[in-house]
Order: sequence, then structure tokens, then C-alpha cells
Amino acid sequence: MPKKKTGARKKAENRREREKQLRASRSTVDLAKHPCNASMECDKCQRRQKNRAFCYFCNSVQKLPICAQCGKTKCMMKSSDCVIKHAGVYSTGLAMVGAICDFCEAWVCHGRKCLSTHACACPLTDAECVECERGVWDHGGRIFSCSFCHNFLCEDDQFEHQASCQVLEAETFKCVSCNRLGQHSCLRCKACFCDEHTRSKVFKQEKGKQPPCPKCGHETQETKDLSMSTRSLKFGRQPGGEEGDGASGYDAYWKSLSSDKYADPGYQEEEEEEEEEAEEEEDGKDSDAESSDLFTNLNLGRTYASGYAHYEEQEN
Repeated sequence: MPKKKTGARKKAENRREREKQLRASRSTVDLAKHPCNASMECDKCQRRQKNRAFCYFCNSVQKLPICAQCGKTKCMMKSSDCVIKHAGVYSTGLAMVGAICDFCEAWVCHGRKCLSTHACACPLTDAECVECERGVWDHGGRIFSCSFCHNFLCEDDQFEHQASCQVLEAETFKCVSCNRLGQHSCLRCKACFCDEHTRSKVFKQEKGKQPPCPKCGHETQETKDLSMSTRSLKFGRQPGGEEGDGASGYDAYWKSLSSDKYADPGYQEEEEEEEEEAEEEEDGKDSDAESSDLFTNLNLGRTYASGYAHYEEQEN
């Protein structure tokens, strides 16, 4: 039988568990609260944007730069960590900065710890919006993370993406590999898996966590805890507008058919040829009518065509 735990041993284990959680919470900082992704208002153009070394809109340098690692705006020299020594003097502005991060485009202070650790631990290293595929240098807004699939999102697409993120790329909730009901859903692959097919030889499951996706390795979630919906396809003619007679679907069908026909270059060439032929025929008719008008007033005297015969004149 295992030995019974004493009170001191239980306290020591609880303390170690709390320290482990604290270390994990320090390493995984919320992206919206990280100093390199903080909100900043430009001193010159007064436009709000992400924390940057230079304004995205007017390229002006800010009066009070914010460190992308520790978030401070003033170095008070309480420790000997500063690369540039300034004993007894508080440094602000450009006297406080030491570098610019290539990933988040923000200032890093001249502290030795910040300069040596920020580039490796910058949370915006591969920050590219999953919707518009823009990076930090391509737009002025902040970067966010989807709460479902944990992909990066820009400030313009965050609400629209999260509203449509819980939609499977299938018409049912069945497992991708078999016909059973999928109990685990991967929000990156947009697919469901049963208990048997979540076991993967490539991606190992950590203790106390949900099984990883066998395709991408992202942590799955239980389908019952999510408001998942399936993909819906609309077949047949779709109504273009609601009308009183109820024939809007046919109207839209014929309109789309005619628009497709007129968009076809071959059809346009045939129409042009027909119009040219019609114009040539009209020109020919007009020329015949003009020639007939010339001889209408011409008087040739008494002829057989006018009903006159020469033998009638001899009898008289």
C-alpha cells in the first residue's frame, strides 16, 4: 500500500503546483493585454493604432515610447540591468529605447533582459490575419486571436470571423474517418472525430487536456460544448426579389440567363453581324424606293401599258 501523505507533504505539493501555474501564466500572456499589442494614439495626427515605433499614418516618432516587452515609458535605473548607464537620471523618450522589434514594429527599452528576450518571445512573430492575410506591417490596427480556432485576426475581421468560425465543412456531425457521431471537433480543420479516431501516433495527448486533432495537432473540443453548425447548400433557382405574383424566381432565372448570354463574346459578334445584315437590307429597300420615285411622274404617252391599242385608233 502507498504511504499516507502527511500535511507538510500535501502543502509542499500544492505549493509546487501553484508555482507551476504561475510560471505558465507568465509565459502565456493574453495577446490583447501584451505591451507590444497595446493601443496607442499618435501625438501628431491623433489616430488610434497599435503600439509602434513610428506612426502608421504620418510616420512621426512618439514623445513617450512604450517598451514592447515590459510596457514601461520611463527608466528609473533601480537596477543595473540597463545597457546604457544613467546614474541618478530618469530617462524617457528616445533616451530610454534600445532597439525596434522586426516582428511587432515597436520600441524595446535599453534593459538587458528586454533586449535579449523579446525577439525570441514576441507573440506577433508569425502574426498574419487568417482572413485577409495581412501582417503587422500591412495595416495599422491591433492583432487579436480567435477564441475558437486561436488563429490571428486583424482588427477589421475579428468579429466577422468569430461569428462564422463554428461552422463545419461537412453536412453532418459524423466522424471524418467513419460513420459514427463525432464527439470531438477541431475548429481549425472544421471537422469532427470520434473517440477512436482522435488517437494519433504523431500527436500525443497531454495529461488533463483534450485529445489533439489527428490532422493538424490543434487541441480539439467536445462538440456538445460548442454551438457548432453544419454547412448548408442551396440548390436550384434562387429568387432575385420578393414580388406579389410569386414568380420572382423565374424572373431572376431569365434575367441571369440573358445577362450570361449578353456577356458571351461569341453571342455579341453574332448579334453585330445580324444588325449589319439588317442595315444592308434596309439600305437596299431604300435605294429601290428612291429609283421607283424617279419614274412615277414620267409620261410616255399612250402605250399598251396605259390601255391604248393602235387598231382602235384606225377604226375611229
